[in-house]
Amino acid sequence: MSEFEAEWARRIGEAERRARATGWGDVADYLALRAANDETRAIGVTWLIETFTAHAATLNRHAGASITIDLKHEAGHRFRVGLSTMVGTRLILRAGVRTMTVEAGWPRTPADGIVRGGGLACAAVSHFGDRRAGEEFLLVRAAGQSPRWLVLEESGTRPQLLEERVLRHINKLIN
Repeated sequence: MSEFEAEWARRIGEAERRARATGWGDVADYLALRAANDETRAIGVTWLIETFTAHAATLNRHAGASITIDLKHEAGHRFRVGLSTMVGTRLILRAGVRTMTVEAGWPRTPADGIVRGGGLACAAVSHFGDRRAGEEFLLVRAAGQSPRWLVLEESGTRPQLLEERVLRHINKLIN
C-alpha cells in the first residue's frame, strides 16, 4: 500500500468515526462500505500483479525464460478501460523484443468514470504488437463469496480468471 493509499484509508476511517459520533449513521455506513471496498480492491490488484510476477519468475528460474520484470508502483498510474479511467499499478514483462503489460486499478474520482458490470476494479493485459491477444478482467464480489477476477470475453461470458490463463499469457510472451 502506498503512502497515499494509507493516508486515504486513515482519513476515511476518521470521517466514519466523526459521522457515527454526530449521528450520521447512513454516512458512516457508506464510508465503512467504501473502506471495505477499497481494501478488497487493493488486495485483488496485489494478487493479480503478484500472480503474473510469480509465474514469470518461476519460468525464469526453471525454464530459462529471461523475462525482465518491471513493476511500476507509480502514484496515479492511469489507464483506460472502455470509457473509464482506472488508477492503479502497471507491470511490464519483456522477453527479447516482446512486451506484455498488465494494468490493474479502479476509478478514484467521479471524473474517472465507473467500473462497468458491477465490479470493484478492472485490469487489462496487452501484448505489444498483438492487440487480439489482450484481455480485460473485472474484480467482483458476490454476497457471501470471496472476491474474484473474471475474464471479460468478447462473447459476453465471464469465466473466473484462473492461473492457467495467466500462464497462457506469459507463454505467449516467451513463445
